[in-house]
Amino acid sequence: MQEVTGDIKEKVKERYGKIALTGNSDCCCMPRECNDQGSSPIQAATVIGYDTKELESIPIPSILGVGCGAPVNYAKLRKGETVVDLGSGAGIDAFLAANRVKESGKVTGIDMTDEMLEKAKKAAKDNGYMNVEFRKGDIEKRIPVEDNSVDVVISNCVINLTIDKVSTFKEIYRILKHGQGRMVISDLVTDNEVQSDSIDSEKWCSCVDGALTKENYLNSIRKAGFTNIEVLDDKLYIEADHVNDRKISSLVIKAVKE
Repeated sequence: MQEVTGDIKEKVKERYGKIALTGNSDCCCMPRECNDQGSSPIQAATVIGYDTKELESIPIPSILGVGCGAPVNYAKLRKGETVVDLGSGAGIDAFLAANRVKESGKVTGIDMTDEMLEKAKKAAKDNGYMNVEFRKGDIEKRIPVEDNSVDVVISNCVINLTIDKVSTFKEIYRILKHGQGRMVISDLVTDNEVQSDSIDSEKWCSCVDGALTKENYLNSIRKAGFTNIEVLDDKLYIEADHVNDRKISSLVIKAVKE
């Protein structure tokens, strides 16, 4: 399994590095509704829940049309809060969050793909975002953020790309503030998990083969220490048919560190 794990991580870096450079997201959003090759990144982003007018308020290069939801719409961010965006990519959620927490707040984007980080940092610099920074990190090993220092963690269809989900949620739990820190994430779950000997690295990169069942996903959050867990949204992502033998659903989940 170690070889498979290493191969998956390198494939994820390669896949999303190409997306950063080319802007071609392969329509990694809501496949049932977003299969037109002419769809723009903004159109793809609106399919998964983003508001067009709000997208116009952030740097266009940060919008790549990847993801499975819009966690910032559920996070109820407040002025002055400290936010961490895991798997921040080109920065779409980080910039949206920065606009909501204002100058007195701070947003830190974490990503392991150099090309994404370079793109996001350039967008922040070119557009004068002083309350946003981007750091390199492997979120299932060590999120480069101090313990008990963050009000909100957001993530959009990224944790399913990790190998060890429990480790990732433990890292989120570690950096959130006691008593008030909350996690609001969008991610994919399945009705039938892929066995380790059948994993396809390309499908893993597409957020499919790494998906857990809803029950196992929520249990992974509990194992990390969270007790107050809510599913805020649950909708179909991919129907089971003769091509895909598994149903994939998109969830928005909130959990609070008590």
